[in-house]
Amino acid sequence: MPKSKNKVSKTERNDQPIKVLLVEDEESFIEALTVGLTREGFEVTVAVDGAEAIDRFEEVKPDLILLDMMLPKISGLDVCRYIRTTSQVPIIMVTAKGEEIDTVVSLEVGADDYVTKPYRMRELVARMRAVLRRIPGEDDATVVTLDEDVSELGGIRLEPDTRRAFVAGDEVHLRRKEFELLRLLMENAGRVLTRDVLIDRVWGSDYVGDTKTLDVHIKRLRGLIEESPKEPQLITTIRGVGYRFDGAKL
Repeated sequence: MPKSKNKVSKTERNDQPIKVLLVEDEESFIEALTVGLTREGFEVTVAVDGAEAIDRFEEVKPDLILLDMMLPKISGLDVCRYIRTTSQVPIIMVTAKGEEIDTVVSLEVGADDYVTKPYRMRELVARMRAVLRRIPGEDDATVVTLDEDVSELGGIRLEPDTRRAFVAGDEVHLRRKEFELLRLLMENAGRVLTRDVLIDRVWGSDYVGDTKTLDVHIKRLRGLIEESPKEPQLITTIRGVGYRFDGAKL
């Protein structure tokens, strides 16, 4: 039976099936996800523990990873940390329902998004498609729309062309979304940017998660650029609205 045209069955760059590494140790989830994702046009490889996940990652070179947090041998968090040392492949972390701390930690170690069990296949596939659309491939990763070659404000210097950031002259290493978020805030220094605006501009209008992702990125940014992250002077919270970059006052 031919695949529906609205299914994500081929990438736009190389006309190959999108490879998903499913890291899950619960047999019922493995079976359901394998069947469901295959029907959606994905090519699924399964790993049942953290050690096997690392081996399969090296062998398969997946386009996206669905990574359960609680795994035998090596935890999902440690697998995510390992992968992030060499790759920016999209990672969606699967966490236990209601465990807020798990979702926060998973984003802090480098996951792009998260889903909580139990979840609906439709929601999962929507998040997978959204992550795949907003993560550039190797051949288009350098395509950036630049307003200026360099932005400098409040002791922070950004070099968009090379995606480098400096605080008081010392380089800090920002992840891609952190860099984009900080740049957007700096470009609008003194203006309050709502949560919806920040998510739409940085994560894309098709983002289907909640605002917790934004809050985690703001927290990490403050830890990297603020002299006292618990009493931020650069990125301030406008309660109930969003965030504002106040570096111009410094």
